Amino acid sequence: MSLVQSVDNVALLPAYLAAGTAVLVLLVDLLAARAAATVAVAALGAAGTALGAALVGAAGDRRTFCVGPDCSWLWTGRAALVAVVIALLTLGVLALSGPLLRAGRVPVGEYCFLLACAMTGGVVLGAAGDLITLVVALETLTLPLYVLVGLRRGSLPGAEAAVTFFVVSVVATTITLLGAALLYAVTGSLHLDRLGAVFGVAGEGLLDLPLATVAVALVVAGLAFKVAAVPFHAWAPATYDGAPLPVAAYLSTASKLGGVVALLAVVQRALPATVTGPVLALLAVLTMTVGNLVALRQRRTVRLLAWSSVAQAGYILAPLGALALAGGRTADARAGAYAAAVAYAVFFVLLELAAFAAVVALRPADGDGGALADLRGAARRHPWVGGAFALALIGLAGLPPGLAGLFAKVTVVRALLAGHAGWLALVVALNAVVGLAYYLRLAATLYAAPSAVAARPARTVVVALGVATALAVVLGFAPQLVLDVAAR
Repeated sequence: MSLVQSVDNVALLPAYLAAGTAVLVLLVDLLAARAAATVAVAALGAAGTALGAALVGAAGDRRTFCVGPDCSWLWTGRAALVAVVIALLTLGVLALSGPLLRAGRVPVGEYCFLLACAMTGGVVLGAAGDLITLVVALETLTLPLYVLVGLRRGSLPGAEAAVTFFVVSVVATTITLLGAALLYAVTGSLHLDRLGAVFGVAGEGLLDLPLATVAVALVVAGLAFKVAAVPFHAWAPATYDGAPLPVAAYLSTASKLGGVVALLAVVQRALPATVTGPVLALLAVLTMTVGNLVALRQRRTVRLLAWSSVAQAGYILAPLGALALAGGRTADARAGAYAAAVAYAVFFVLLELAAFAAVVALRPADGDGGALADLRGAARRHPWVGGAFALALIGLAGLPPGLAGLFAKVTVVRALLAGHAGWLALVVALNAVVGLAYYLRLAATLYAAPSAVAARPARTVVVALGVATALAVVLGFAPQLVLDVAAR
């Protein structure tokens, strides 16, 4: 009996829009050869991708590339949320890139094309229904970033950061693919839902096979690299600090969100919680603790934000680590944990983008993040930019009036308590207190006596900073909306 594979082009529309943006950017750069036109096409394409993803998501869940019950493309509310956020992050990073592109050290066409390619990978990633689609989408998101990190002409730190990022990422991808191959050898399937069904039916008997346990561990370890979880984090601070500031912003937001989505997909739908739960709980504790403690000693702005990003990854992983405990095996506790992880990731990337936008606004065009001392008195010179920066830092710390960050941490703690992981909730609370030290120190530096006169921020950067801050504030007043969409 032959099986016919179904194709739903409406479900694929967001991916078409994202990939079409990359192709149009190449054509416009080739035919028009005008930087403004190339950037405008990339920006319009990102906005159109976000709109298309939202409209298709509002129409209901859709599936395509299906053979029988197994589908490789699942367009759900969560996939739409991820695609919209990735597209908006791309649009925001394009706005942040204005000073960098005007400085002339980065080729505009290649820069916009690579960003559009990365956006395409992020859009596909949220809808991936099998391990092959998941890994290919994740690499489509990541591969352009290798080039973007080192694309700035004459930058030795950028070249070193790109090589570091490339070598470590290739190793992580190899580990993930090896784990996927072993999973196929054990189960005979690569579709996530089918893998979950196999592990559910076979139960502990399948896990008694050493090959199955090794396969699960390899997949989790490979994907943990993408979120910069300890001990797979060493690449992040050096890469962020060596990359151009807008690229570092994209790494810290879109790339990390992609890693979270990939890890969440395999943990929620494919791999047994009895194996992944303890591993993720340990990774969460190590990640948030190491990230916060090392961030206390940082004196460079981007490195502080990088280590802060490592710590935030620990908070995202914490709800997933609670699933192995007795309370975490109930359907309601699982749904709450998954929704908490996605919601926290969404709020984090908005606040992180706002923080990086403020750094771009306060630093010279085409400059690096500089030292913390270089930002001394910045809020006195530029009250609105400094105020938005301080609000983003307070939100990342989880304090009011940064309601988005406060809600995110409360959601994580509530999910942990619902999963009977009170000890992990206590670790999260203690680490949040440690994080206050460096977030508030940086915020206080912004309002200290000025040390020098800074250049006026670029208008596009100020707009991106304002929009990111406003989104974080607005969603902070409507947190249940994000949770409801993330739970779908």
